[in-house]
Amino acid sequence: MSASIPAEGVPEGRVVGADGYAVGNNGDYFAVGRKCRHLRADLAQGSIDEDGCLVCPWHQAKYDVNTGEMTQGPQGIFAKIPGLDIGFKLLTKVLPLKRGKVTQLNNDLIVE
Repeated sequence: MSASIPAEGVPEGRVVGADGYAVGNNGDYFAVGRKCRHLRADLAQGSIDEDGCLVCPWHQAKYDVNTGEMTQGPQGIFAKIPGLDIGFKLLTKVLPLKRGKVTQLNNDLIVE
């Protein structure tokens, strides 16, 4: 199953939803699973940081969009819980976010 969205809707620095994926543009188009591993926030409402990582909109956990692994655990009050950061990072080494392939066809992005 694939999803199609207009490329103009995903300018650099933006993240949008396409079916089960958060599709973004950090200089390259990417697609990862929409649900954060922490509390299942919709990553399509997230942002892209200066390193090109996808940032969760709820607690600012960061994901490497190439591997699906968490590079920074949940922040705020959650950052004060011993072991939480490393626990989620280890979880995503075993169960990374799913990744989709994004292909540009004319003015559309096809996510498979």
